[in-house]
Amino acid sequence: MLPGLFACAAAVGTALGVHTLLPALPAMTVAVLLGLLAANLPGVSGWSAGPGRAGLDFVGKHLMRAGIVVLGLKVSVLEVLGLGWPALLLITGVVLAAFAGTYGIGRLFRLPPHISLLIATGFAICGASAIGAMAAVRRIRQQDTVLPIALVTLCGTLAIGVLPLLIGPLGLGPETFGAWAGASVHDVGQVVATAQTAGASALAVAVIVKLTRVLLLAPMVAAAGIHHRIGSDAGGRLPPVVPLFVVGFIAMAALRSAGWLSPGALGAAAVLQDLLLGMALFGLGSAVRVGQLLRTGTRALLAALASWLLIAALGLAAAVVLVPGR
Repeated sequence: MLPGLFACAAAVGTALGVHTLLPALPAMTVAVLLGLLAANLPGVSGWSAGPGRAGLDFVGKHLMRAGIVVLGLKVSVLEVLGLGWPALLLITGVVLAAFAGTYGIGRLFRLPPHISLLIATGFAICGASAIGAMAAVRRIRQQDTVLPIALVTLCGTLAIGVLPLLIGPLGLGPETFGAWAGASVHDVGQVVATAQTAGASALAVAVIVKLTRVLLLAPMVAAAGIHHRIGSDAGGRLPPVVPLFVVGFIAMAALRSAGWLSPGALGAAAVLQDLLLGMALFGLGSAVRVGQLLRTGTRALLAALASWLLIAALGLAAAVVLVPGR
């Protein structure tokens, strides 16, 4: 596995370097794009499909789960509760509506149920991390997570470029725009990249709203696990209702909420999370063959774009309610 592991480490170092030079590009997005290049450039694609594949697959599965655990250290329950119950209920409603609507769109475009489920989870909650968690609890193959992760990365990157252009035409104030970004953009890094274009106040609101969505990862995954157990008629061992790494995510969120960790420790954890998720996303991106994606993923792409528009509309409506006076 060493060749694949070394390649992932080099890729995430490159992604972080690109993000440092171009802050508007989230490191996780760059990591996926580098993986796509590794899968499709002549001379490199053969290596990623052959000698490097074992390490790339290991990273895509196991480091993704480790990154989800560390993601919990970004979630402070006290900060989320500071929004107030009406706001929490509103954001929860947006997540549930986005999940149901995106799943319905996927089925309308005749996508398989498990692909529709993964796309809905990633779009509604927190991008690739949520897709990895849902795939684990529903025992969905790692190969089947590649297309949903590619789509959630594409649409999240689209949001970084499109949403700031709408601030003027929609007459949005910084805090309203931040709430919109937090309620509708998929990955945490993509939310930061989108919201920071409107200033510090927009970014502060966006992060809290987004982390409220991230906090819903555990109950959504648990609900999916319970539903899978009730509906399963297969013999053998069923997956746990809540995977161990999701329990770790909850434990890390509780640790963050307790206030026992210093700012330095939280900063180190943020770097570790970027390293783990960046390596995992490079590994998953390296399995995407663009030619095959164009042949088989056209309906999925159209479904993803329709879902992106739905979530953007839901998020905008929620933002206007959350920040009266726009």
